[in-house]
Parts: sequence; C-alpha cells; structure tokens
Amino acid sequence: MSVAITLATTRRILTQLKHDKRTVVMMLVVPSLLMVLLRYMFNSELAFSRVAPALLGVFPFLIMFLVTSITTLRERTTATLERLMTMPLGKLDLLFGYAIAFGALALLQVALATGISVAWLGLEIAGSLTLLLVIAMLDALLGVALGLLVSAFARTEFQAVQFMPVVVLPQALLCGLFLPREEMGWVLEWLSNILPLSYAVEALNKVTATTDVDGTLLRDLVIVAGSALLALVIGAATLRRRTP
Repeated sequence: MSVAITLATTRRILTQLKHDKRTVVMMLVVPSLLMVLLRYMFNSELAFSRVAPALLGVFPFLIMFLVTSITTLRERTTATLERLMTMPLGKLDLLFGYAIAFGALALLQVALATGISVAWLGLEIAGSLTLLLVIAMLDALLGVALGLLVSAFARTEFQAVQFMPVVVLPQALLCGLFLPREEMGWVLEWLSNILPLSYAVEALNKVTATTDVDGTLLRDLVIVAGSALLALVIGAATLRRRTP
C-alpha cells in the first residue's frame, strides 16, 4: 500500500464528486433536513433530545452506504476499476482512497447535522461535542465501508439499492432506536449484539447523556472502527483485474 497512490485516488474521487453536485448536496444536506423534520414532527425539545443522538448515527450511515455502493458499482460496471487495476495500484490503495474521500464528505455531513441540531434544534449534549462528532463520523465511515463491500455483489444500481433491506434496515431496527436492546427477545438481542450500528448508537447516547468516558464507550468506538476496517479489507478481496 502506497500513501501517495492512496491520496491520488482520493483526489480523483473528490474531483469526480465535485462535478456531481446533486450527489454532494444529498450527502451534505439531507441528514440535516431530516433532523429538522424530526424536531418539528415531535414539536418537543425533550422528545427530540431522546432520539436525536441515535439518528445522528443512523442517517449518515444509511446515506453514505447508499451513495458509496452506487458510486462504486458505477465504476465497476463502466470498467473504470478494471482500467485502474492495470496500473501499479494496490487494492487497499483503491479502497482506502474511496474511504478517505467519502470520509471527508462524511465529516462535513456529520458536522453540519450536529451543528444544526445543537445550535438551532435544542439538542443538549452533556459530554464532549468533539467526541460526538468522532463517533458519528466513524458510523458514517462504517456505511462507506459496507457500501464498498456490497458493491461487489451487485450487477446493477437497482441491485445495490436492494441490499439496503439486508444490510442497513436490520441494523437500524435492532440498534436500540425504537426499543432498548435489553428489552428485546433474546434472539433479537443476540442479533443486535453482533451488529456494529448498535455500538455506534450506544456510544452516541452515552456521550449525549454523560461526561464519563469509560471502558464501555471505548469498546464501542473500537468495535465500530474495527468493523469498518474489516469491511474494507474484505472489500479489497472482491476486487478483480477483470470484470466478470
């Protein structure tokens, strides 16, 4: 893996995204609009503060998964990746280049949604705002990594979208957003415990509610970051020199 090649890949992707303004607007603006909609749907700062931390993780995760999987699939189906693989470009160079490029957009996305939620919508955070941003960005990066991974198993953009009910929705339903995980049946609780989004939501709720940085919070961060890294490594194994 070469740092120079990875950064060159990152620049190429950011340059492409610069010309795709609709995609950039969707990634940056939609999570903030959804948070505003949620706040005025509840019409209560207390109710909003109860669910907003989890959604600061769920919304970026979902949107980054969708955009990344479709963008990567488009490069696979147009043989762009095949041409790149004929160059002295390692698989991890390519995937980490994607991850850094989309991760930079994820940071802007999360910062904008969090800033609006705190400054305008009345979200109160007991812990560190910086730590909240780090957790939400790791969650968005997890969506990026899983999007890169599933793009290998889709042949069309429609098929990439079909992976959402398989990869994204179960995690959103079982992460503790609708019901505390410990109140679920033992099978659902067990499934929740092996899904990385559950730990991102747990960490976001903890940072919002308390200033303590304990072992549980650090464990959650390691699990989310490790899951994203594992998805990238597995995704590298799916890259082929020739498009099937």
